[in-house]
Parts: sequence; C-alpha cells; structure tokens
Amino acid sequence: MKLRRSIVVGAVALATVGALTVAPAVATLTAKSPADESLRALGARHGLYIGTAINNDALTDATYKKIASTQFSTVTAENVMKWESLEPTRGTYNWAPADAFIKFAQENHQLVRGHVLVWHSQLPKWLTDGVTAGTISKTELRTLLQKHITDVVKHFRGKIWQWDVVNEAVCDSFDTTNCPSGTINYKEFWYKNLGSGYIADSFRWARDADPKALLFYNDYNIDAFGDGGAKDKTQFVFTMVKGLRAKGVPIDGVGSQGHLSTRYGNYDAFQIADALNKFASLGVATALTEVDVRSLVPATPTSDDLNRIQQASAANYSALMQGCLASRHCLSYTVWGFDDKHNWTSTWDFGSGKGAEALAAIYDENYNPKRAVNTLKADLAYSGPPLVQDRIPQHPHH
Repeated sequence: MKLRRSIVVGAVALATVGALTVAPAVATLTAKSPADESLRALGARHGLYIGTAINNDALTDATYKKIASTQFSTVTAENVMKWESLEPTRGTYNWAPADAFIKFAQENHQLVRGHVLVWHSQLPKWLTDGVTAGTISKTELRTLLQKHITDVVKHFRGKIWQWDVVNEAVCDSFDTTNCPSGTINYKEFWYKNLGSGYIADSFRWARDADPKALLFYNDYNIDAFGDGGAKDKTQFVFTMVKGLRAKGVPIDGVGSQGHLSTRYGNYDAFQIADALNKFASLGVATALTEVDVRSLVPATPTSDDLNRIQQASAANYSALMQGCLASRHCLSYTVWGFDDKHNWTSTWDFGSGKGAEALAAIYDENYNPKRAVNTLKADLAYSGPPLVQDRIPQHPHH
C-alpha cells in the first residue's frame, strides 16, 4: 500500500484548541490513482475526517501502527478512556494509558474523539458495588458523576475534538430488561438512580469543564427513522435531543454508531442521509462513530461464503459513507477498529454463539484490505458538487 504518497492538509494537523471546530481545507492529491491514496487524504477533499477506534495494546504491532497512523485523520480510544480504566480504585486515577493514546494522536496529527464520559457499561466495580449495596446513595452518585466528568474533561482539555458525553442512554424495543413494556425508554443504571435529568446535567458539567470541545450524544440503532411510533428508537432520540436543545442544554452533536450486520436488511444511503439531515435540523452536528459490519459466518466458510460476506459488508460500509457525504453536518466517519484480528465482534455473542457473527472490519486479520477499503475510497474519490460539498463546521453551544 502506497500510504506515504498522500498529502494531508495542514488543517488536519492543527493542534490549537481553536482549530478543533474547523473543517480541513481541500486536500491536494498526488497519487496516480485514488486507490493509492489514504482514506485520510480522500476524506479531506470534503472536509470529512475518517477515523478508527484504537486498541492501545495493538500499537506494539508495527503494521497495525502504520495503518492506524496513516489511513486515519481522527482516532477514538477503544477502552482506555472509560471510567473503569481511568479510575479503577476510587479516588485514584490511572491516566497513563489514555495519555499514551493522546500522544499517539498528536504525533500523527490526528484529532481525538473522547470516548466516553457517561455510560452504563464498563463502570468501576467500586461504583456499581457501592450503588448495589446502598453504601453509595443517589445523592452521592450524582456528586461522583459530576466529579468524574469534571476531572476527566479538564485533564484532557484542549486535546479533544468531540466528546461522547452520554452513550447509549436509550434502550431498544426488544430490550426486555430496560424496556419491559416493549416501548422505547431510558436504560437503567443512570436513569434508575438519577432520573433522565442526568443527561442534561452531564452536558452542562462537560461544557463547564471544556468550553471548546464538541459535545455529542452517542447511540446505536439510530441510523434511520422508522414509523415514528413508540418502538422507533431514532424518533425517541430525535425528540430527546430536540427537548435538550430547547432547554439550552449545550449538546453539539449526535453520534450514530453504525454497528450493522449483513443478517438484516439495514438501510440505503438515502435513508441514512435523511436521518442525519433531520438531526442536523435541530442545529447539531452529526458523526458516524463506531462503524462496523459483521456477518454470520459458517463454521467452515468456503471461498464463496467469504466473497459474499465481503461484498455485502462493503455495500453497507458504502451506504453509511454515502449518507454521511450527503449531509454536510456529518463531520466524521469512524470505523470501530479497522482489522479483524482485534475486532470486538470476534469475541461477542449476538445470539448465535461467540464469534459466530464477525469479520466486521475493513481489513482482515493479516491486515490485508478488504473490498470495503476500496469501496470507501471510491465513494470519497468520485463524490463532489453539487450533491456532495464541504462539511459545515460546528461550533460549541453555550
């Protein structure tokens, strides 16, 4: 892969805080073929940042590190910025892994999506055990949440472009644990203990700690609107964000994760663009934040099986990319890990057994690019005015 032939414009590399809300200028391409350019350079043609989640441990692999540092213009920490990693012992922060991740991004002139401040999962055991046992009251829990957000955002202030402030606060209609009625509502842990007001509080606390970072709500299964009824999660999130904005809550963006599976019908580019544009009508930016496309893999896949999987996967990656390109408020397109070797889907059970639904990344386990890589490059290379134009920069709300 001829990665060094790409020229990424200086706007991508700007390190000043003020530059974090400015879209990059159009890139000058120098390769003979768009296929020889990086995703990073091709995205810069449209002011679109192309990103990946980073596994810190994998950075010791020279090939992984080279792809991570050259193909992408924005990065997200897969785990090291989550609460359980940052504060495994109450009152004692372990900043080192997250700081190393930030250093990697700075060395490679990449912007950072901060992930994540408030989530019901991957919380430290001392916190969840304390709440369960009743030794941490609801009043104290709220104080701890405010302290966590404030401490973390201030520690990284000036180094984060977009923060996922609240992540996955809304359940799905099929989630009988959090939504036993079969209608969309808020998920437990935080909702059960603090009520829905914790969402607005979290954004206000984050804004107080960093006036210049873009603050996002992030969720999955909000790629397109359904019928607008009680089981339409996208509609629920839209209404929630509209209500927050009406109250002056400083929410700057909505992140649609884009976790897809070729087992399902999924959505076309027009539906995805429509959803992104409808969120943008609320005065917020959008981003595709955790894109991957898993497939149900036979126990002993044939070459025909693998060909079908690659083609179906590429089509879904492409639909998300085209939808983002069509919406000028869509600032970034991030894949949730770029290789099958380190991809989370290989160890997850989606209902058919652990690892049965996998092969979700754009590179295989040996770092060979799949069909999806050139499909995404083609989407970026062959798109342009009048239907695809430069991104509209988003500025923090106050």
